[in-house]
Amino acid sequence: MKMTEAWIRAVVEAIHSTPSQAVIYLSGGASQSLGLLMSVPGATSTVLEALVPYSRVSMVDLLGKIPASYCSQQTAEEMALLAYNRALKLSSPGAPVVGVGFTGSLASSRPKLGNHRFHLSTRTSNQLYASTVTLSKVVVGIRTREQEDTVSSQFLLKALSKACRVVQQTTGSPLSESDSLNELEKQFTEDEELQQVIDGQICFKIYPFSAPPNAERKIILPGSFNPLHDGHLKLLEVATSLCGNGYPCFEISAINADKPPLTVSQIKDRVKQFERVGKTVIISNQPYFYKKAELFPGSAFVIGADTAARLINPKYYDGSYEKMLEILGACKARGCTFLVGGRSTDGVFKVLEDLEIPEELKDMFVPIPAEMFRMDISSTEIRKSRGMM
Repeated sequence: MKMTEAWIRAVVEAIHSTPSQAVIYLSGGASQSLGLLMSVPGATSTVLEALVPYSRVSMVDLLGKIPASYCSQQTAEEMALLAYNRALKLSSPGAPVVGVGFTGSLASSRPKLGNHRFHLSTRTSNQLYASTVTLSKVVVGIRTREQEDTVSSQFLLKALSKACRVVQQTTGSPLSESDSLNELEKQFTEDEELQQVIDGQICFKIYPFSAPPNAERKIILPGSFNPLHDGHLKLLEVATSLCGNGYPCFEISAINADKPPLTVSQIKDRVKQFERVGKTVIISNQPYFYKKAELFPGSAFVIGADTAARLINPKYYDGSYEKMLEILGACKARGCTFLVGGRSTDGVFKVLEDLEIPEELKDMFVPIPAEMFRMDISSTEIRKSRGMM
């Protein structure tokens, strides 16, 4: 094995040894990085998805707009952010994720008037890294397209290893002394991360206060949790036992359908409740279940019978029964289900069996037996009893 091959294999092995999972978006170079990642055992635990938006139409479709420049640091950063959000949706519960964006202008079949260059960005929960490499004109005439792709691929893998927090960074570098490198690195505070969720830049932030089990499926109990009480804890515990296997999570949407968004301070105060009891909580920005289904495909949502009644009420779908079936059908297609617990509303205890679930959706709704759990008090009633309202 050549020395170059040895150090880059060591980089890939180190990446695969971390718990990080990545989504990679590439255009115009670094194509060998995917082969190098896949050829070393362990890729299944690292690579969630890889996409090559090579044509301009494909890039516009990915970005949702026509970029000012297809090959620029800004475009690489936007690709990395999109990849990061995609990784959040696809990752194993509680796993740290990385988004990688790369765009390059390397040697081609036609002579280039400008510099041969590439732009790379990585995004994690609390860090943005961006770099621009301008390949030396002295070396450009010697390097082939394949060799420039090799350089950019190896550079990407080193950046990915850093984003995955590989402890022992290798000393090798694919760049020559005459290549030009400009780097930017920005750390985000917890407050900045939460503000990015509120603003819609990132789709959610997870606080993994409980050790994630060996399970792909999330069991999610959404709510405001103002405050969190024993009924919430018991409900999620029972729901998880019914599912047999899954990662129990609470979820708070920073955005409310008919109230002002939560502030960063309010979110942090509510998160502290979960830290005290050692339970995982997710902060998202989607108040609607059909949007939650997009964020958490394949998940089981734990709800009360009162929420289930609203879900199947055409009133909340512009009065259209067909629209209700279409939207909930899309949730079903994403592999989502609803575990429904009994709930006392206006002095009447109702369970799933009291509701008329459309035939097409019946297998989406699973009852939580009343003998296993019933909730007769709400967070609102607790706030009233404490004089908080």
